[in-house]
Amino acid sequence: MCKVFFLPLLYIILLLSSACVNREQNNGNRTVFRYNESKGISSLDPAFARNQTIIWPVNQLFNGLVQMDDDLNIMPCIAHNWEISDNGKIYTFFLRDDVLFHDHKLFSNGKGRRVVAGDFVYSFNRITDPSVASPGAWIFNNLRKDRENDFAGFKALNDSTFQIYLAKSFPAFLGLLTMQYCSVVPKEIVEYYGDDFRNNPVGTGPFFFKNWQESEKLVFLNNPHYFERDSVGRRLPYLDAVSITFINDKQSEFLEFIKGNIDFISGVHPSYKDELLTRAGNLNPKYSDQIKLLTQPYLNTEYLGFLMDTSAYQGDGALVKSIQVRKAINYGFDREKMMKYLRNNLGTPATAGFTPKGLPSFSFSAVEGYDFNPDKARRLLIDAGFPGGEGLPEIVLTTTSDYRDLCEYIQHEVSKIGIKLQVEVSTGASFRNDVANSRLPFFRGSWIADYPDAENYLALFYSPNFSPGGPNYTHYQNSEYDRLYEAAMGVVDDNKRFKLYREMDQIIMDDAVVVPLFYDQVVRFVQKNIWGFNGNPMNLLVLKKVIKRT
Repeated sequence: MCKVFFLPLLYIILLLSSACVNREQNNGNRTVFRYNESKGISSLDPAFARNQTIIWPVNQLFNGLVQMDDDLNIMPCIAHNWEISDNGKIYTFFLRDDVLFHDHKLFSNGKGRRVVAGDFVYSFNRITDPSVASPGAWIFNNLRKDRENDFAGFKALNDSTFQIYLAKSFPAFLGLLTMQYCSVVPKEIVEYYGDDFRNNPVGTGPFFFKNWQESEKLVFLNNPHYFERDSVGRRLPYLDAVSITFINDKQSEFLEFIKGNIDFISGVHPSYKDELLTRAGNLNPKYSDQIKLLTQPYLNTEYLGFLMDTSAYQGDGALVKSIQVRKAINYGFDREKMMKYLRNNLGTPATAGFTPKGLPSFSFSAVEGYDFNPDKARRLLIDAGFPGGEGLPEIVLTTTSDYRDLCEYIQHEVSKIGIKLQVEVSTGASFRNDVANSRLPFFRGSWIADYPDAENYLALFYSPNFSPGGPNYTHYQNSEYDRLYEAAMGVVDDNKRFKLYREMDQIIMDDAVVVPLFYDQVVRFVQKNIWGFNGNPMNLLVLKKVIKRT
């Protein structure tokens, strides 16, 4: 059985007593959870769930083989159990027999049919089909294929048993399968609609698609045949509907939230940051009777990156090849002060490596990063031949406008030890292109996890992953690091693999390849009549367990 939310006594009382939740005594009130998507939604097809704006609604409509709980543990979903071969290359999933696609006119009698293993073969082959051009195709780059026998790595042994064959062991693979790209879809519906499946989605999720007026409103309704139940046997979801609006102005969105017309907002926009939060990062007391502030670690590391391949550029930028200069920058500014005055303490100063707080392998004590130590920074400049910064040319740091304040803060702080930084602001598309093509010796970066395993972060420093073909934007190369990375990929035991992860993270810190700034934080403001609205370090929106009191 899928792991579901275990409700405390208060929640159970609410479920039993509230007419808006107890459908047997429903008085006509419908509980509708409302949120706004200011950036718009381009598709409801899970094959294109490449960003949060698509992932959130897709997660209400679809399911995959496995799912994550709030602590990022991999849990059963449509697969009630699975086995992994001793060599880590064959994954066998055993499917539930009570999972139905949403009702649709194309199914027999208009009733949703049962999900079988062949549906996963179709869904995953669709992700890898070049003609579909799914941005999630990379998930299955490691499949064992046999073109002569027309085998693409997926096999349905029978209706309830599905297998995936990998070319080589990859312990983080199960985490990849929790991504919304890996949702199951019905072949007959997809092929009927073609590209228009994007706005005619049919899945197995807790809600089903009702209507979509693009740029105005998107509505999902409660799926009466959903397979998951809570700990007392009550069917999920509790809500009757989900309504998504598309107000693109953040100040207008905020005003609608304050008026109670939106149930939650995610993140803190500069236009209302100081209105909602104190300098210490707490909720403004004037709103304490109306809304709740929910925070927790977010799998995102903000950092500054050095291009280690100095042959890729010319001029003064090559000065970052000095490990003493790189370390001096790391020691030369106060991350705690930066977080307090520029981020209202929303996030954790990154003093323990590159991989962020919130990952199972994270440890403040096991990886030694950089704290604020200006005296040590000055000694490092002396060792580098630049006492007090004398003779050290200006170093250019390139960023986008969103992070200009952080970069200018660092510029000001390191100037006190003699390092001259010039902050250059680039546009988003141009900036990303320059980083990917090794044109920037010193750049601001961020990495948001695709899946809950430190390998997703450590792959940024594996030399075969040099950009633009891979995510190694720093072009860092270290044979010992590569050896540890390859060894970790063959270790199934989490504790042993985590030890290797920490050794790799320490090498990155020792070589000062990056300047970690902070580990990010999920920040959500929610109306006080909303219960069971839990967050997670992936910032995934999960509404099947939410209760709304009217």
